[in-house]
Amino acid sequence: MSKQDLLFELGTEELPPKSLKTLSDALLQNLKTNLETNDFEFDSIENYAAPRRLAIIVRQLATSQPDKNVERLGPAVAAAYDAEGNAKPAAVGFAKSCGVTVEQLERIATDKGERLGYTIAQKGKSLSELIETIINGALKKLPIAKAMRWGDRAEQFIRPVHWAVLMHGHDVIDANIIGVKTGNQSRGHRFMAPGAITFDSAEEYAAKLFDAKVDVDYGNRKATIEAQVKAEAEKIGGLAQISDSLLDEVTSLVEWPVALTGKFDNEFLGVPSECLVSSMAEHQKYFHVLDKDGNLLPNFITVANIESSNPQTIISGNEKVIRPRLADAKFFFDTDKKVTLESHQAHLKKVVFQKDLGSVQEKAERVAKISKAIAPQIDANDEQAERAGLLSKCDLATNMVGEFDKLQGVMGTYYARHDGENDNVAIAMTEQYLPKYSGDKLAQNPVGQAVAIADRIDTLVGIFGIGQIPKGSKDPFALRRSAIGLIRTLVENNLNIDLKELIGLAKTNLSGKLTNSNVETEVFEFILERFKAWYLESGIDSNTINAVLALKPSTPTDFDARVKAVQFFQSLPEAESLSAANKRVKNILAKADIDISDSINESLLQQTEEKSLATTINDAETKQSTLETYQDKLAHLASLRDDVDAFFDKVMVNAEAPEVKANRLAMLKKLQGLLGSVADISLLQS
Repeated sequence: MSKQDLLFELGTEELPPKSLKTLSDALLQNLKTNLETNDFEFDSIENYAAPRRLAIIVRQLATSQPDKNVERLGPAVAAAYDAEGNAKPAAVGFAKSCGVTVEQLERIATDKGERLGYTIAQKGKSLSELIETIINGALKKLPIAKAMRWGDRAEQFIRPVHWAVLMHGHDVIDANIIGVKTGNQSRGHRFMAPGAITFDSAEEYAAKLFDAKVDVDYGNRKATIEAQVKAEAEKIGGLAQISDSLLDEVTSLVEWPVALTGKFDNEFLGVPSECLVSSMAEHQKYFHVLDKDGNLLPNFITVANIESSNPQTIISGNEKVIRPRLADAKFFFDTDKKVTLESHQAHLKKVVFQKDLGSVQEKAERVAKISKAIAPQIDANDEQAERAGLLSKCDLATNMVGEFDKLQGVMGTYYARHDGENDNVAIAMTEQYLPKYSGDKLAQNPVGQAVAIADRIDTLVGIFGIGQIPKGSKDPFALRRSAIGLIRTLVENNLNIDLKELIGLAKTNLSGKLTNSNVETEVFEFILERFKAWYLESGIDSNTINAVLALKPSTPTDFDARVKAVQFFQSLPEAESLSAANKRVKNILAKADIDISDSINESLLQQTEEKSLATTINDAETKQSTLETYQDKLAHLASLRDDVDAFFDKVMVNAEAPEVKANRLAMLKKLQGLLGSVADISLLQS
């Protein structure tokens, strides 16, 4: 069976830049899966992506499927022949379906007895027979939110398809891919090399396109852009600020990157840098530049998709485009400062947060109450926390945030400072939204922490309270993210706040608006489940998490301390034995048919091992009360292993004498209380 490289390229109109990398990676995975499912052997698979194309090269792909023997099973032998050994219709029919006589059938032993069977030699199909179905199947599974039609064609794709290349070795495979007949011709750069490019094999693919001013290697193109942008910044003595998201988007917009530096008027530097950066990045896809002190320079770096003989023309054009953008930002900022941040409350009374939960201003008032209540628990000023809560949503009504929604909170801080608000209040305007995403920084200011906590718990209780519980992947109010943000804020800042009390406080503030009578329980359970997701993401095993979850600690910092202690406990040599013992104790107590006493009657102790364990339990209870950390408590409990093991080895719990049995059960009850004081360690068993 021969092997050669397969080249597939799909040529389209410009693909959505924010989807290009995702589409390319998905196509690779889908095609790989389809080839493997169809038993095609290959060495490796690699993907390429540029604005007008998605491509795959499969290295050393077999020309056909391998031949294989397929074993078919027929009726049971006992049902296939009569008493004289003559074939019954079942045997005859099975033989006919296999294309052979009854005499040619085999007898095959199975776990359900002997059955008739036949092994058919199945010849593998050629790649050319199956590749069209394999590729079209891979394309249909791409994550395309909304496909489009073009012209009078029935086919659909994310953008119109203009050409398709499909070659195996030096040979073109005839196929129809999304309505386009395959060939060996692609196209170069839309402006610098628009003509057709003919490939002789997959080996020529990237090099020929590069000669035609298309760097089809996404990773290489991305690295080129990053290097060029940094070099341009160095020319003006600055440091380019390159976010991953903007770099990916620009990489997906250009086939042949050329970085150029432009400038804007110094007058715009009086506008908050975040506004200018947002305007440049969101509207124009420019990279901004800072000086050595971290101040914004009046420059931008754009990445053109063409090598121009007169690059200054491109630079001048971009400078003309950015000026009105920045002028708008300056106008918004100057206009917003003409009124106070607080004055926007009147407008927010008319803006609906959620139809059953009232306006945005009502939410802010609830956040203010919660913030004030929890402030003393986290060393925050309660009056400042209340004030911050009241102003927390006001910047949503400003011109600047209306234009650049990502600046919510940030602009609140600027405007609060402009109004002369306490700086803790101003900082809280930004910090209330932290963390914004996984791994993001947290609120550090106590007032900011209070508002961040209050905002999230109000949303969780409110949305759960009207029955809008997240289901599957649907979470329109981002409640999972809110819960994780709440957990991180409390745990990583070591804030000792009880979740049940916090949920109850939020419920009280929402009195009269909620319809879900189980809201407190459901929100608490939901947050506990987010603990599990958070810890799993950090690499902690599910048994450890479940052991703590079983106790349902209501203070996140306490929950975290227990998890870390159980992690430590699992590293001890005694852990496995004690976990097994605790599981055994649970099972015995669960089956007990009597009321079990809370104390041990020493006069009923008979065997040496139970006397020893009783003494150990009493001593351990005393010792445990003196230990401060969960880790110390579990380390001490590990010392019980020998006595526990000896007890189960030598003592029968279900003694014939009822009073002895009851006393031994009482001892196990006390043992369970000890072993389960930090976590249910029985769940550490695999």
